[in-house]
Amino acid sequence: MIFRPILPQELDAVLSYIQPDSSTMLSADVVRSRLADGEYRPEWIWVAEAGPGRAPLLLAIWWGMPGDAYPRSLDGLFSTAASSVLTGPDARTFPPSQPSGDPRIATTAALLTAAHQVFAADGLTALPEYHLFLPPSWRDQPETAAAVKWRREASKAAGLRVVTERLRFEWTAEGPVPSVSERLVFTPEPDDEVFVDLLRRTLPGSLDAATTREALLVGPEEQARNDVAFYRHDMLGERSWWRIARMSTGQVVGFGIPSRNSNTSVVGYLGVLPEFRGRGFVAEILAEITRVLATEAKETVVRADTDLTNHPMIAAFELLGYNEIARRLVLSAG
Repeated sequence: MIFRPILPQELDAVLSYIQPDSSTMLSADVVRSRLADGEYRPEWIWVAEAGPGRAPLLLAIWWGMPGDAYPRSLDGLFSTAASSVLTGPDARTFPPSQPSGDPRIATTAALLTAAHQVFAADGLTALPEYHLFLPPSWRDQPETAAAVKWRREASKAAGLRVVTERLRFEWTAEGPVPSVSERLVFTPEPDDEVFVDLLRRTLPGSLDAATTREALLVGPEEQARNDVAFYRHDMLGERSWWRIARMSTGQVVGFGIPSRNSNTSVVGYLGVLPEFRGRGFVAEILAEITRVLATEAKETVVRADTDLTNHPMIAAFELLGYNEIARRLVLSAG
């Protein structure tokens, strides 16, 4: 079995193996677009082959920001028609399958492990997460559930053992722009250090699994600085959109960071200080973020993700007319 990144001249041939799949929103056209933007690269697209010159059995595509030296996440795993060889007469020459009996699992795990080793040799210190983009009711769709199952088992065998499910919400201009808060005053704040401090102070008791997990690894201060740097330099939103939320008395309640990625405007981040939680302020900050993007940035679509277990955030989205449009299953090393 051969595991390797593709060569640039192989791109068209390899992309022909991308077929509609319920575990991802990727298509050949999306891959070409992101290659042009620098979010995908030939060295981040890997194949598994039974031998030199053989058709790919599996295809893995990693994603990163245009300026990144290493990929940040795995966006898609595809099993090609040629993967039927895994159950054919030569199946004994490949890694044994997992107890589920699906022969793709061990081979996919080996492919991911080989790529991880190369990324690590180049300097990557943490395994890239794997993001599966799914319909909201994916568990009730047998084809989608089966597509998730073998990918999840293979990822687990390759070291991605922690699973976080996130809901994707969307607000569109067809709905009303949320009204201005009567309890809070929102003001711009040009000093990044103010947001570092607020991010650090909102970490205790946070229901955001990724933020909490990262803070345990690097510490609250570094986590806060990393988040501010990410929204300041990696995301495409305007810095002038960022807001501090205060009571009329001047007490700081929290903050909101409206932003934008390469596709659409997003609710980048919002936080409520622990002493003000449970009083409905999360919905008011979300309303301000939405208002900034809809009226100041003239955006017609706003998207946001939150963890399945973050019930206050989910309630705020539903209250303000956001609709759930997808789920994102995040597989990570923890």
